[in-house]
Amino acid sequence: MFFILVLVLTGISIYLFHLLYWKRRNLPPGPTPLPLFGNTLPTLFDIPGYKTFGKLKEQYGDAYTFWMGKDPYVMICSYDLLKETFIRDADTYKDKDYNPIDEKIRGGIYGILQTNGHVWNTHRRFALTTFRDFGLGKDLMQQKILIEVEDMFRKLDENIGEEQDVPTVLYNAVANVINQIIFGYRFEGVKQEEFTKLKELMEYLETAFATLKIYVEIFVPWIGKLLPGKSLDDVLNYWKDTSYEFFNSQIENHRLKIDFDTEESLDYAEAYLKEQKKQKAQGEFELFCDKQLSNNCLDLWTAGLSTTIITINWTICYIMNTPGVQEKMQEEMDKVVGGGRLVTTADKNDLPYMNAVINEAQRCGNIVPLNLLHCTTKDTVINGYSVKKGTGVVAQISTVMYDEKIFPDPYTFNPDRFIDDNGKLVKIEQLIPFSIGKRQCLGEGLARMELFLFIANFLNRYHISPGSSGLPSLDKSKGITPRKFEPVLSRRHA
Repeated sequence: MFFILVLVLTGISIYLFHLLYWKRRNLPPGPTPLPLFGNTLPTLFDIPGYKTFGKLKEQYGDAYTFWMGKDPYVMICSYDLLKETFIRDADTYKDKDYNPIDEKIRGGIYGILQTNGHVWNTHRRFALTTFRDFGLGKDLMQQKILIEVEDMFRKLDENIGEEQDVPTVLYNAVANVINQIIFGYRFEGVKQEEFTKLKELMEYLETAFATLKIYVEIFVPWIGKLLPGKSLDDVLNYWKDTSYEFFNSQIENHRLKIDFDTEESLDYAEAYLKEQKKQKAQGEFELFCDKQLSNNCLDLWTAGLSTTIITINWTICYIMNTPGVQEKMQEEMDKVVGGGRLVTTADKNDLPYMNAVINEAQRCGNIVPLNLLHCTTKDTVINGYSVKKGTGVVAQISTVMYDEKIFPDPYTFNPDRFIDDNGKLVKIEQLIPFSIGKRQCLGEGLARMELFLFIANFLNRYHISPGSSGLPSLDKSKGITPRKFEPVLSRRHA
């Protein structure tokens, strides 16, 4: 009995030595990880996690180690250190960390977001080139967005003076923009059912991944499976069945109709299929395969939709909750634009307060509470600590955008922080909502154009008032997606 007790105590001592010292010895300091969960449990009580990461920065400095389950990640939390690593030494931090859940969804390592090396570089470059060919950053893209602005007006005008579901109308408009780019058509008429189904899928995922069961199952599968509710496998299978059914059907429709003899392409899917044919003629069958195409479409569609619409909705929520902001925006637009035409990107430089509001909404919305998980491509040094190749690293941009030294009273919505004494727009380089480095959001140009055109035109045409449920909630305790709100709109101009 004594011998068994000694063995047990020895085993516990060895385990604690390994947990508390040995596996942490060469990493930057950080909170002590718990068995199985690492350091993730505090974020459960601080959804979406901003304050937890901010407190850890105060305690451990600009770089600390945060354990997600059994895996350590070096969190880089100051702008200066982000520049030193992700910009000045960009190649060391360009790889995405391996994600077994994502591999399970995709049926392998495919897409743009989850691949590395030649595959990632080739498909990122191809997407950027294709988007530029379609007019990204030019008047052609603006015209596509303004078509959706006018369609949005038509729908909202039907219910002037009544409570209405503004977020769904905006969602449809933004979905039309990205779907035109990828698949060449808008969700209208018989296609509207496709939009409804995809919207339900996105909402299902947002709800599912906010549950305790899924959270636990990600880090400690055997415990998570014992909890009640939909399992991670249920969620992933529903996601795969619904999303890939849509993407694969669109790809097959394109394959049946495509004219390979024409050089110009009407959308991303068509451009990809033409490139695929060229690659096959040269003996390359894997780089531009069908599975890669469906996963590229998944990345472009979800990234081009969810982040943009969430930011637009947060912008409206913050404007409605901050007295005087709406009036100040509209006073500026009345002087520059008036009510006789649409706001265009040509007006952008003359609308500093509008830009300040969008900047502040992106900063406060802070919709990436935990940024993408990177890993080092070689042995390196971070903030004086030697870090081995393959170590997880996170550019923790949420901590930067809530840094009270840069943005005093950081949780307060205050567009004036971006306006100088002369009424001009102030550029604050620490505002990095699209991340930083080589993995910076590839749709940044499109997103910036959409945010400006949708928000500016919406506020120029309508005055927004709370509905019967009052002001929209700014509470993020259930995630980064704004709670449902139904404001009352009134026309500002005849």
